[in-house]
Amino acid sequence: MISKRELLTLYHFDLDKLLKMASKYVRNEVEFCSLVNARNGKCSQNCKYCAQSSHYRTNIDTYPLIEINEVKKAAEEAKSHKASRFAIVTSGKTPDESDFEKMLQMIAEVNKIDGIKSCASIGILNDKQAKKLAECGLKRFHHNINTSRSYYPEVCTTHTFDDRINTCRLVKKYGMELCCGVILGMGESIEQRVEMALELAEIQPDSIPINILMPIPQTPFENYGNKIDEENILRTLAIFKIANPNSILRFCGGRMRLSDENQRLALQTCVEGLMVGNYLTTVGKSVDEDIKTVQKLDKIIITH
Repeated sequence: MISKRELLTLYHFDLDKLLKMASKYVRNEVEFCSLVNARNGKCSQNCKYCAQSSHYRTNIDTYPLIEINEVKKAAEEAKSHKASRFAIVTSGKTPDESDFEKMLQMIAEVNKIDGIKSCASIGILNDKQAKKLAECGLKRFHHNINTSRSYYPEVCTTHTFDDRINTCRLVKKYGMELCCGVILGMGESIEQRVEMALELAEIQPDSIPINILMPIPQTPFENYGNKIDEENILRTLAIFKIANPNSILRFCGGRMRLSDENQRLALQTCVEGLMVGNYLTTVGKSVDEDIKTVQKLDKIIITH
């Protein structure tokens, strides 16, 4: 595995040369995925970036777990937008046991849709929950590390970095694919971005979602909009790809902080996946725009 010192050196290379190095690992394909926000708000955790935390007064709409038919409808719509993966996402530290069986039913319904692979992002898992998810046919589980181990206490104190790593290990233990990524621009240093790339390389996720902080009013990070610029986002993407050549880097929330030109540049050199449509509490590009962008780059949209 590439060393921290080597990655730090590469981080400061000429940007064009750095992106060219990363592009050696990029396929001429782009994978679309989509999500449904199946339960919103009232989360007990104090993640400083999050609009859904009950520790902050962000005035978002909150609602309990939605109905199974709503999930199925959203998944079918995602398929019509060329998404080949669809995620059920819920707020909260861990899956609510009173709702867990219903979540399993949701996954089963998504699996019935030809051409869509089921994903879930429902919090920190225990062994029993991970086993049940695998048994019900969940294809991929999403659980971010969010930032580096050394910076994690600056982001959240109600659970630990190791809590997240343990969930990632359980996902792999039971044979599910792992989607595990980060949020850039939360005040981390360049060295800590390199640490993230290496920590992910140890986990070896199938997919690495890249989020860029969209500061939410009334959260502790509401004034963190200037913690990373476009050049450093591109540098970080390149380093992540070089350290994780076999993982799909995926643009998710916050990519609108990049210009259209730099989004295209990233898709040419580092990024092979897109979360399409809206995100959890922020708005993305229109799906038609994303399809046109990928087609103009002569990339193939993966369908399964």
